[in-house]
Amino acid sequence: MDELSRHVHASISTVRRDVAALESGGGLRRTHGGARLVNPHSDEFTFTARDTHQLPEKEAIGRACAELIRPNQTVIIDAGTTAYHAAKYLEPKMPQIITNSLPVANFFAAANRVELVLSGGVIYPRLGVLVGPLAVEAFSKIHADVAIMSAGGITLDGVSNSHGLLIDIQRAMIRAAQRVIFCFDSTKFGRRSLSTLCGLDSIHTIVTDGSAPEELVAQLRGRGLEVIIAPGDTGAGQPAAPLSGC
Repeated sequence: MDELSRHVHASISTVRRDVAALESGGGLRRTHGGARLVNPHSDEFTFTARDTHQLPEKEAIGRACAELIRPNQTVIIDAGTTAYHAAKYLEPKMPQIITNSLPVANFFAAANRVELVLSGGVIYPRLGVLVGPLAVEAFSKIHADVAIMSAGGITLDGVSNSHGLLIDIQRAMIRAAQRVIFCFDSTKFGRRSLSTLCGLDSIHTIVTDGSAPEELVAQLRGRGLEVIIAPGDTGAGQPAAPLSGC
């Protein structure tokens, strides 16, 4: 528990409560001094499995997010599945894309109008991502107009994610970008994942679908965030305005 507490920057008592909650849900089994996954071979968190969840909403969010990007901007794209759907609509903007996502890199491998920069790092096949110190260093040495990101949940306390390996990289992405856009499908609202990623003051824009809870959306807007509801079958959206360049 001590090691996990240091890793997630939380007190031991908080970690114990969270582990107990995860155990009650059947995802973990506590051991002496720690915990282990009940089914470590599950594909629940693989990129392909996650990309099947809320697929129409992710497509709508991706299109709306891509409309915010101006031609020739430098865009960071993280390894989230919703961010991937935004990436698919960016080629007409002829951007320079910087990513640690293998699916994003594969998508643009043969694109003639996109300059693609892939971070270094160690391949983590289950997530389809490059992780580790080299990946963090890559993003700490660049400057981008926009970062398009996804995460496990958002509340009024900030953004959280389930994968500790991604937290340091995502924080480096946030620091490297002039503007930060988070793409959240509506199931992520009010959800807290394992590790805190950032506070609301690190975000400029949130793009979501029409099923996002109205009260929380209003509260986020009250905190000064731009929240865009993507047009689609799940609800009517407000027009998206392109972001200005650096």
